[in-house]
Amino acid sequence: MTTAPPAAAATPTRTPAARFSSPTSAPRPSAPPAPPVRRGPLAVSALLAAALTLYVWSAHGAKPGVLLLLGLGLGVALFHSRFGFTSAWRQLMAVGNGTGLRAHALLLGTTATLFALVIGSGTGLFGSVPAPSGGPLGIGLLAGSTLFAVGMQLGGACASGTLFAVGSGQTSIVLTLGGFIAGATLAAWQFDLWKDLPALEPVVMADHIGWFGSWAVTVLVLAAVVLVTRRIQARRNPPPLGAVPSARGAARALRGSWPLAAGALALALLGAGVLVVSGGAWGVTSAFSLWGSELVGALGGHPESWSWWRQPGNAEALAGPVLADKTSLTDIGIMIGAAVAASLGGTWALHRGIPWRTAVAAVLGGVLMGVGARLAGGCNIGAYLAGIASGSLHGWLWGAFALLGTWAGLKLRPLFGLGNPKPGDGVC
Repeated sequence: MTTAPPAAAATPTRTPAARFSSPTSAPRPSAPPAPPVRRGPLAVSALLAAALTLYVWSAHGAKPGVLLLLGLGLGVALFHSRFGFTSAWRQLMAVGNGTGLRAHALLLGTTATLFALVIGSGTGLFGSVPAPSGGPLGIGLLAGSTLFAVGMQLGGACASGTLFAVGSGQTSIVLTLGGFIAGATLAAWQFDLWKDLPALEPVVMADHIGWFGSWAVTVLVLAAVVLVTRRIQARRNPPPLGAVPSARGAARALRGSWPLAAGALALALLGAGVLVVSGGAWGVTSAFSLWGSELVGALGGHPESWSWWRQPGNAEALAGPVLADKTSLTDIGIMIGAAVAASLGGTWALHRGIPWRTAVAAVLGGVLMGVGARLAGGCNIGAYLAGIASGSLHGWLWGAFALLGTWAGLKLRPLFGLGNPKPGDGVC
Protein backbone atom coordinates (compact mmCIF):
# COMPACT_ATOMS: atom_id res chain seq x y z
CA MET A 1 0.00 0.00 0.00
CA THR A 2 1.42 3.32 -1.03
CA THR A 3 0.67 6.64 0.53
CA ALA A 4 0.75 9.98 -1.11
CA PRO A 5 3.46 12.33 0.10
CA PRO A 6 2.22 15.06 2.41
CA ALA A 7 1.34 18.30 0.72
CA ALA A 8 3.71 21.15 1.30
CA ALA A 9 2.43 23.65 3.80
CA ALA A 10 1.27 26.77 2.11
CA THR A 11 2.85 30.00 3.28
CA PRO A 12 0.13 32.59 3.92
CA THR A 13 0.49 35.83 2.03
CA ARG A 14 0.57 38.84 4.33
CA THR A 15 -1.45 41.61 2.78
CA PRO A 16 -0.86 45.28 3.72
CA ALA A 17 -4.02 45.16 5.85
CA ALA A 18 -2.76 42.09 7.69
CA ARG A 19 0.60 43.75 8.36
CA PHE A 20 -1.21 46.79 9.72
CA SER A 21 -3.52 44.83 11.99
CA SER A 22 -1.52 42.06 13.59
CA PRO A 23 2.06 40.82 13.31
CA THR A 24 1.29 37.50 14.95
CA SER A 25 -2.31 36.53 14.20
CA ALA A 26 -3.32 33.91 11.65
CA PRO A 27 -4.89 34.90 8.31
CA ARG A 28 -8.56 35.72 8.59
CA PRO A 29 -11.15 33.58 6.85
CA SER A 30 -13.01 35.02 3.89
CA ALA A 31 -16.05 37.00 4.99
CA PRO A 32 -19.45 35.79 3.81
CA PRO A 33 -21.54 37.85 1.39
CA ALA A 34 -23.60 40.67 2.88
CA PRO A 35 -27.26 39.90 3.63
CA PRO A 36 -30.05 41.44 1.51
CA VAL A 37 -30.66 45.18 1.62
CA ARG A 38 -33.19 46.24 4.26
CA ARG A 39 -35.43 48.20 1.90
CA GLY A 40 -37.85 49.62 4.47
CA PRO A 41 -35.23 51.10 6.83
CA LEU A 42 -33.22 52.26 3.81
CA ALA A 43 -36.16 54.16 2.35
CA VAL A 44 -36.95 55.82 5.70
CA SER A 45 -33.35 56.78 6.52
CA ALA A 46 -32.52 57.98 3.00
CA LEU A 47 -35.69 60.08 2.86
CA LEU A 48 -34.94 61.53 6.27
CA ALA A 49 -31.37 62.37 5.22
CA ALA A 50 -32.55 64.13 2.07
CA ALA A 51 -35.43 66.00 3.71
CA LEU A 52 -33.36 67.15 6.68
CA THR A 53 -30.51 68.32 4.45
CA LEU A 54 -32.91 70.35 2.29
CA TYR A 55 -34.56 71.87 5.37
CA VAL A 56 -31.30 72.80 7.10
CA TRP A 57 -29.86 74.24 3.91
CA SER A 58 -32.93 76.37 3.20
CA ALA A 59 -33.65 77.44 6.80
CA HIS A 60 -30.13 77.99 8.11
CA GLY A 61 -27.85 78.30 5.11
CA ALA A 62 -25.06 76.47 3.34
CA LYS A 63 -22.67 76.18 6.29
CA PRO A 64 -25.04 74.15 8.52
CA GLY A 65 -26.12 72.18 5.46
CA VAL A 66 -22.55 71.17 4.68
CA LEU A 67 -21.95 70.22 8.33
CA LEU A 68 -24.95 67.90 8.20
CA LEU A 69 -23.59 66.30 5.03
CA LEU A 70 -20.23 65.80 6.72
CA GLY A 71 -22.05 64.16 9.64
CA LEU A 72 -23.80 61.79 7.24
CA GLY A 73 -20.43 60.86 5.78
CA LEU A 74 -18.99 60.28 9.25
CA GLY A 75 -21.88 57.94 10.05
CA VAL A 76 -21.28 55.91 6.90
CA ALA A 77 -17.53 55.65 7.57
CA LEU A 78 -17.97 54.75 11.24
CA PHE A 79 -20.47 52.01 10.45
CA HIS A 80 -18.63 50.43 7.53
CA SER A 81 -15.28 50.35 9.34
CA ARG A 82 -16.84 49.61 12.75
CA PHE A 83 -14.18 52.02 13.94
CA GLY A 84 -14.05 51.50 17.67
CA PHE A 85 -12.43 53.30 20.57
CA THR A 86 -14.09 51.26 23.32
CA SER A 87 -13.18 47.88 21.83
CA ALA A 88 -9.65 49.00 20.91
CA TRP A 89 -8.77 49.87 24.50
CA ARG A 90 -10.55 46.76 25.82
CA GLN A 91 -8.62 44.48 23.46
CA LEU A 92 -5.31 46.08 24.38
CA MET A 93 -5.84 45.95 28.14
CA ALA A 94 -7.44 42.49 28.25
CA VAL A 95 -5.37 40.42 25.82
CA GLY A 96 -2.67 42.70 24.43
CA ASN A 97 -4.16 43.08 20.95
CA GLY A 98 -3.03 46.50 19.69
CA THR A 99 -4.78 46.37 16.31
CA GLY A 100 -7.35 48.97 17.30
CA LEU A 101 -4.83 51.28 18.93
CA ARG A 102 -2.68 51.19 15.81
CA ALA A 103 -5.76 52.21 13.83
CA HIS A 104 -6.09 55.10 16.28
CA ALA A 105 -2.49 56.05 15.52
CA LEU A 106 -3.24 56.18 11.80
CA LEU A 107 -6.36 58.29 12.42
CA LEU A 108 -4.50 60.61 14.79
CA GLY A 109 -1.46 60.99 12.56
CA THR A 110 -3.51 61.69 9.43
CA THR A 111 -5.74 64.13 11.29
CA ALA A 112 -2.70 65.87 12.78
CA THR A 113 -1.24 66.26 9.29
CA LEU A 114 -4.45 67.76 7.94
CA PHE A 115 -4.89 70.00 10.99
CA ALA A 116 -1.35 71.33 10.61
CA LEU A 117 -2.00 72.16 6.97
CA VAL A 118 -5.42 73.72 7.58
CA ILE A 119 -4.70 75.67 10.76
CA GLY A 120 -1.14 76.57 9.77
CA SER A 121 -2.35 78.05 6.48
CA GLY A 122 -5.54 79.57 7.92
CA THR A 123 -7.71 77.75 5.37
CA GLY A 124 -11.40 78.11 6.18
CA LEU A 125 -14.77 78.30 4.44
CA PHE A 126 -17.84 80.43 5.13
CA GLY A 127 -15.70 82.97 6.97
CA SER A 128 -14.46 80.42 9.50
CA VAL A 129 -10.99 80.77 11.00
CA PRO A 130 -9.69 77.29 11.93
CA ALA A 131 -8.27 77.00 15.43
CA PRO A 132 -6.65 74.18 17.43
CA SER A 133 -8.42 72.42 20.29
CA GLY A 134 -6.51 73.06 23.49
CA GLY A 135 -7.77 72.14 26.93
CA PRO A 136 -6.71 72.91 30.51
CA LEU A 137 -4.54 70.42 32.38
CA GLY A 138 -6.14 69.69 35.69
CA ILE A 139 -8.12 67.48 38.01
CA GLY A 140 -11.22 67.72 35.84
CA LEU A 141 -9.33 66.35 32.82
CA LEU A 142 -7.83 63.41 34.74
CA ALA A 143 -10.99 62.48 36.63
CA GLY A 144 -13.28 63.06 33.66
CA SER A 145 -11.30 60.94 31.18
CA THR A 146 -11.07 58.11 33.71
CA LEU A 147 -14.81 58.23 34.39
CA PHE A 148 -15.52 58.37 30.68
CA ALA A 149 -13.47 55.25 30.01
CA VAL A 150 -15.18 53.32 32.82
CA GLY A 151 -18.51 54.40 31.35
CA MET A 152 -17.73 53.33 27.82
CA GLN A 153 -16.74 49.85 28.97
CA LEU A 154 -20.04 49.51 30.83
CA GLY A 155 -22.16 51.25 28.21
CA GLY A 156 -20.65 49.32 25.31
CA ALA A 157 -19.68 52.30 23.16
CA CYS A 158 -17.80 55.60 23.16
CA ALA A 159 -19.26 58.93 22.03
CA SER A 160 -19.01 58.38 18.26
CA GLY A 161 -19.70 54.66 18.71
CA THR A 162 -22.91 55.40 20.60
CA LEU A 163 -24.20 57.49 17.71
CA PHE A 164 -23.44 55.05 14.90
CA ALA A 165 -24.67 52.09 16.96
CA VAL A 166 -27.99 53.83 17.63
CA GLY A 167 -28.29 54.63 13.94
CA SER A 168 -27.69 51.00 13.00
CA GLY A 169 -30.51 49.83 15.28
CA GLN A 170 -28.68 48.55 18.38
CA THR A 171 -31.41 48.95 20.97
CA SER A 172 -29.24 48.58 24.07
CA ILE A 173 -27.11 51.52 22.94
CA VAL A 174 -30.23 53.69 22.87
CA LEU A 175 -30.18 53.25 26.65
CA THR A 176 -26.53 54.29 26.66
CA LEU A 177 -27.40 57.41 24.66
CA GLY A 178 -30.19 58.27 27.10
CA GLY A 179 -27.79 57.96 30.03
CA PHE A 180 -25.18 59.95 28.11
CA ILE A 181 -27.57 62.86 27.60
CA ALA A 182 -28.69 62.70 31.24
CA GLY A 183 -25.10 62.72 32.52
CA ALA A 184 -24.00 65.58 30.27
CA THR A 185 -27.06 67.60 31.32
CA LEU A 186 -26.47 66.84 35.01
CA ALA A 187 -22.86 68.04 34.74
CA ALA A 188 -23.97 71.24 32.98
CA TRP A 189 -26.59 71.87 35.68
CA GLN A 190 -24.01 71.39 38.45
CA PHE A 191 -21.26 73.34 36.67
CA ASP A 192 -20.62 75.49 39.75
CA LEU A 193 -19.56 72.40 41.72
CA TRP A 194 -16.62 71.57 39.45
CA LYS A 195 -15.75 74.65 37.42
CA ASP A 196 -13.01 75.77 39.83
CA LEU A 197 -11.11 72.47 40.08
CA PRO A 198 -7.32 73.09 40.03
CA ALA A 199 -5.94 73.28 36.51
CA LEU A 200 -3.03 74.61 34.51
CA GLU A 201 -3.38 76.58 31.29
CA PRO A 202 -3.60 74.62 28.00
CA VAL A 203 -0.31 73.64 26.37
CA VAL A 204 -0.47 73.63 22.55
CA MET A 205 2.88 72.71 21.00
CA ALA A 206 2.39 74.89 17.94
CA ASP A 207 2.52 77.96 20.20
CA HIS A 208 6.09 77.02 21.13
CA ILE A 209 7.64 75.11 18.21
CA GLY A 210 5.39 76.01 15.28
CA TRP A 211 3.02 73.80 13.32
CA PHE A 212 5.72 71.77 11.61
CA GLY A 213 7.46 71.07 14.90
CA SER A 214 4.15 70.15 16.55
CA TRP A 215 3.28 67.80 13.70
CA ALA A 216 6.71 66.13 13.79
CA VAL A 217 6.58 65.49 17.55
CA THR A 218 3.04 64.10 17.29
CA VAL A 219 3.94 61.71 14.47
CA LEU A 220 7.07 60.51 16.28
CA VAL A 221 5.12 59.74 19.45
CA LEU A 222 2.45 57.93 17.45
CA ALA A 223 5.14 55.87 15.71
CA ALA A 224 6.43 54.88 19.14
CA VAL A 225 2.90 53.83 20.15
CA VAL A 226 2.70 51.59 17.07
CA LEU A 227 6.04 49.96 17.89
CA VAL A 228 5.17 49.40 21.54
CA THR A 229 1.79 47.83 20.74
CA ARG A 230 3.43 45.52 18.22
CA ARG A 231 5.95 44.40 20.84
CA ILE A 232 3.18 43.78 23.37
CA GLN A 233 1.10 41.89 20.84
CA ALA A 234 4.04 39.74 19.74
CA ARG A 235 4.82 38.84 23.35
CA ARG A 236 1.24 38.01 24.39
CA ASN A 237 0.15 36.47 21.05
CA PRO A 238 -3.57 37.33 21.34
CA PRO A 239 -6.26 35.64 19.23
CA PRO A 240 -7.07 37.35 15.92
CA LEU A 241 -9.97 39.71 15.58
CA GLY A 242 -12.89 38.19 13.69
CA ALA A 243 -14.02 39.43 10.29
CA VAL A 244 -17.39 41.15 10.05
CA PRO A 245 -19.90 40.34 7.28
CA SER A 246 -18.80 41.94 4.03
CA ALA A 247 -19.80 42.18 0.41
CA ARG A 248 -17.18 41.34 -2.17
CA GLY A 249 -15.61 43.41 -4.92
CA ALA A 250 -16.73 46.94 -5.66
CA ALA A 251 -19.96 46.42 -3.70
CA ARG A 252 -17.89 46.38 -0.52
CA ALA A 253 -17.64 50.18 -0.58
CA LEU A 254 -21.40 50.56 -0.01
CA ARG A 255 -22.52 47.21 1.39
CA GLY A 256 -19.62 45.64 3.20
CA SER A 257 -17.03 46.15 5.89
CA TRP A 258 -14.03 48.41 5.37
CA PRO A 259 -10.52 47.79 6.65
CA LEU A 260 -9.75 49.80 9.78
CA ALA A 261 -7.12 51.72 7.83
CA ALA A 262 -9.71 52.84 5.26
CA GLY A 263 -12.03 53.93 8.05
CA ALA A 264 -9.25 55.89 9.75
CA LEU A 265 -8.41 57.78 6.55
CA ALA A 266 -12.05 58.54 5.77
CA LEU A 267 -12.71 59.81 9.30
CA ALA A 268 -9.59 61.99 9.18
CA LEU A 269 -10.67 63.61 5.92
CA LEU A 270 -14.24 64.20 7.08
CA GLY A 271 -13.04 65.52 10.46
CA ALA A 272 -10.73 67.95 8.69
CA GLY A 273 -13.74 69.00 6.63
CA VAL A 274 -15.60 69.90 9.83
CA LEU A 275 -12.61 72.04 10.87
CA VAL A 276 -12.48 73.86 7.53
CA VAL A 277 -16.23 74.53 7.45
CA SER A 278 -16.85 75.43 11.09
CA GLY A 279 -13.46 76.65 12.31
CA GLY A 280 -13.48 74.08 15.14
CA ALA A 281 -12.64 70.41 15.44
CA TRP A 282 -15.22 67.65 15.25
CA GLY A 283 -16.87 67.05 18.62
CA VAL A 284 -19.80 65.04 19.96
CA THR A 285 -20.82 65.55 23.56
CA SER A 286 -21.60 69.27 23.82
CA ALA A 287 -24.75 68.49 21.84
CA PHE A 288 -25.88 66.05 24.53
CA SER A 289 -25.82 68.82 27.15
CA LEU A 290 -27.79 71.00 24.73
CA TRP A 291 -30.42 68.34 23.96
CA GLY A 292 -30.93 67.53 27.63
CA SER A 293 -31.17 71.19 28.58
CA GLU A 294 -33.69 71.83 25.81
CA LEU A 295 -35.77 68.97 27.25
CA VAL A 296 -35.52 70.49 30.75
CA GLY A 297 -36.74 73.79 29.31
CA ALA A 298 -39.61 72.09 27.50
CA LEU A 299 -40.65 70.51 30.81
CA GLY A 300 -40.79 73.90 32.54
CA GLY A 301 -37.21 74.23 33.84
CA HIS A 302 -34.90 77.18 33.29
CA PRO A 303 -31.55 75.95 31.98
CA GLU A 304 -30.74 79.48 30.78
CA SER A 305 -30.14 80.35 34.43
CA TRP A 306 -27.43 77.70 34.81
CA SER A 307 -23.86 78.98 34.95
CA TRP A 308 -22.88 76.55 32.20
CA TRP A 309 -25.18 78.25 29.70
CA ARG A 310 -23.92 81.69 30.69
CA GLN A 311 -20.39 80.81 29.56
CA PRO A 312 -19.07 82.48 26.35
CA GLY A 313 -20.33 80.55 23.33
CA ASN A 314 -22.71 78.35 25.30
CA ALA A 315 -25.46 80.95 25.68
CA GLU A 316 -25.70 81.36 21.91
CA ALA A 317 -26.06 77.60 21.44
CA LEU A 318 -28.93 77.36 23.93
CA ALA A 319 -30.70 80.41 22.49
CA GLY A 320 -30.39 79.26 18.88
CA PRO A 321 -32.13 76.43 17.03
CA VAL A 322 -30.73 72.94 17.55
CA LEU A 323 -30.50 72.38 13.80
CA ALA A 324 -28.13 75.34 13.52
CA ASP A 325 -25.77 73.96 16.19
CA LYS A 326 -22.57 72.56 14.69
CA THR A 327 -22.21 69.55 16.97
CA SER A 328 -25.91 68.68 16.87
CA LEU A 329 -25.80 68.66 13.08
CA THR A 330 -22.84 66.28 12.87
CA ASP A 331 -24.28 64.05 15.64
CA ILE A 332 -27.65 63.77 13.92
CA GLY A 333 -25.90 63.20 10.61
CA ILE A 334 -23.86 60.33 12.09
CA MET A 335 -26.98 58.52 13.29
CA ILE A 336 -28.81 58.90 9.98
CA GLY A 337 -25.73 58.08 7.91
CA ALA A 338 -25.17 54.92 9.94
CA ALA A 339 -28.82 53.95 9.43
CA VAL A 340 -28.43 54.32 5.66
CA ALA A 341 -25.21 52.30 5.67
CA ALA A 342 -26.62 49.55 7.91
CA SER A 343 -29.73 49.28 5.75
CA LEU A 344 -27.65 48.98 2.58
CA GLY A 345 -25.52 46.35 4.28
CA GLY A 346 -28.59 44.41 5.34
CA THR A 347 -27.70 44.53 9.05
CA TRP A 348 -30.11 47.17 10.36
CA ALA A 349 -32.29 45.55 13.00
CA LEU A 350 -33.83 46.36 16.37
CA HIS A 351 -32.61 44.04 19.11
CA ARG A 352 -35.10 42.91 21.72
CA GLY A 353 -34.89 41.08 25.02
CA ILE A 354 -32.06 43.05 26.62
CA PRO A 355 -30.99 41.46 29.95
CA TRP A 356 -31.75 43.76 32.87
CA ARG A 357 -28.13 43.87 34.01
CA THR A 358 -27.03 44.89 30.51
CA ALA A 359 -29.69 47.62 30.52
CA VAL A 360 -28.50 48.93 33.89
CA ALA A 361 -24.88 48.92 32.69
CA ALA A 362 -25.87 50.78 29.52
CA VAL A 363 -27.62 53.58 31.40
CA LEU A 364 -24.96 53.81 34.09
CA GLY A 365 -22.19 53.80 31.51
CA GLY A 366 -23.90 56.57 29.59
CA VAL A 367 -24.27 58.72 32.70
CA LEU A 368 -20.58 58.27 33.57
CA MET A 369 -19.56 59.20 30.03
CA GLY A 370 -21.77 62.30 30.06
CA VAL A 371 -20.37 63.53 33.37
CA GLY A 372 -16.82 62.55 32.43
CA ALA A 373 -16.93 64.34 29.09
CA ARG A 374 -18.01 67.59 30.74
CA LEU A 375 -15.36 67.35 33.46
CA ALA A 376 -12.63 66.55 30.93
CA GLY A 377 -13.71 69.14 28.38
CA GLY A 378 -14.48 66.51 25.76
CA CYS A 379 -14.74 62.84 24.85
CA ASN A 380 -12.76 60.41 22.72
CA ILE A 381 -13.44 62.71 19.76
CA GLY A 382 -13.48 66.25 21.16
CA ALA A 383 -10.58 65.76 23.61
CA TYR A 384 -8.57 62.68 22.58
CA LEU A 385 -8.71 62.93 18.78
CA ALA A 386 -9.01 66.71 18.42
CA GLY A 387 -6.53 67.38 21.23
CA ILE A 388 -3.75 65.12 19.97
CA ALA A 389 -4.30 66.22 16.36
CA SER A 390 -4.02 69.85 17.53
CA GLY A 391 -0.74 69.15 19.33
CA SER A 392 -2.37 69.79 22.71
CA LEU A 393 -0.98 68.04 25.78
CA HIS A 394 -4.48 67.53 27.19
CA GLY A 395 -5.30 65.07 24.38
CA TRP A 396 -2.39 62.83 25.37
CA LEU A 397 -3.34 62.98 29.06
CA TRP A 398 -6.94 62.14 28.16
CA GLY A 399 -5.76 59.02 26.33
CA ALA A 400 -3.43 57.92 29.13
CA PHE A 401 -6.08 58.20 31.83
CA ALA A 402 -8.65 56.57 29.54
CA LEU A 403 -6.42 53.48 29.61
CA LEU A 404 -6.57 53.58 33.41
CA GLY A 405 -10.35 53.90 33.28
CA THR A 406 -10.51 51.03 30.80
CA TRP A 407 -8.69 48.77 33.27
CA ALA A 408 -11.21 49.71 35.97
CA GLY A 409 -14.11 49.22 33.57
CA LEU A 410 -12.94 45.72 32.69
CA LYS A 411 -12.99 44.84 36.39
CA LEU A 412 -16.58 46.08 36.68
CA ARG A 413 -18.04 44.50 33.54
CA PRO A 414 -18.58 40.99 35.04
CA LEU A 415 -20.80 42.52 37.75
CA PHE A 416 -23.29 43.33 34.99
CA GLY A 417 -22.97 40.05 33.15
CA LEU A 418 -20.65 41.50 30.53
CA GLY A 419 -17.76 39.42 29.29
CA ASN A 420 -14.15 40.40 28.63
CA PRO A 421 -11.81 39.10 25.93
CA LYS A 422 -9.70 36.10 26.98
CA PRO A 423 -6.45 34.78 25.50
CA GLY A 424 -8.06 31.46 24.58
CA ASP A 425 -10.97 32.95 22.64
CA GLY A 426 -11.24 31.98 19.00
CA VAL A 427 -12.61 35.41 18.18
CA CYS A 428 -11.67 38.12 20.60
